[in-house]
Amino acid sequence: MTEFPKGFLWGGATAANQLEGGYREGGKGLSIADALPGGPDRFKIVTQPDFNWSLDEKKYTYPNHRGIDHYHRFKEDIALFAKMGFKCYRFSIAWSRIFPQGDETEPNEAGLKFYDDVIAECLKYDIEPVITISHYEMPLYLAQHYGGWKNKSLIKFYERFADVVLTRYHKQVKYWMT
Repeated sequence: MTEFPKGFLWGGATAANQLEGGYREGGKGLSIADALPGGPDRFKIVTQPDFNWSLDEKKYTYPNHRGIDHYHRFKEDIALFAKMGFKCYRFSIAWSRIFPQGDETEPNEAGLKFYDDVIAECLKYDIEPVITISHYEMPLYLAQHYGGWKNKSLIKFYERFADVVLTRYHKQVKYWMT
């Protein structure tokens, strides 16, 4: 049986907008993923000119609102990762958990505390945290009020977000993805 080479990072990966849940907890703002309906026709729905990026929960289902409830269960999830022999866990940070609207000047401390706790839990089990700064999501407010990435103002908002998380976690996290 062949073994992985020394230093090989065996692990798993998740995206905040797919698994966290807690989409209205801890000061989190809505992201574009929070307003994306579920089901096979979701992209047809959102590309229609009259689509309203709102939370019409009676009309659409939003499976990511609960996800697997990682927001409340991350300790038991990470304990299971350790039991499986994970050496790394690649996860993303929800931009709207750190900057609820995206254009604030000060971050949401409750959102940062959540990721403080996730990172600490990983390190407790010798699991290397690997962070994706943003995984195909942005605060819904930025899409609605600025038009998303077609507005160059988003560059400074993203830089602020990235600077906050890189500064906050640079001592605990060695590996980053934009």
